[in-house]
Amino acid sequence: MTKQSDLIDKLTDKLSGLLGAATSGGLKEDAQRNIKVLLQSAFSNLDMVSREEFDAQVTVLQRSREKIDNLEKQLQHLSEQLTKP
Repeated sequence: MTKQSDLIDKLTDKLSGLLGAATSGGLKEDAQRNIKVLLQSAFSNLDMVSREEFDAQVTVLQRSREKIDNLEKQLQHLSEQLTKP
């Protein structure tokens, strides 16, 4: 199971628990199904990425930043060499 699926299950349990006193067997099961479908729909509409994907993109961004910094230093060095008499 994914973390998102686990979260949906936990939220479904909590929300249906709040309905527990007000609903009986069949109604409670229907409410749980409807809550789960609603939560899945809401999460699927969000533009989210997994923590692993986020961490991978942070690593790529850090490497890119290092390369840019190195290129800027090289450009500065070459510019200084061109302006020397």
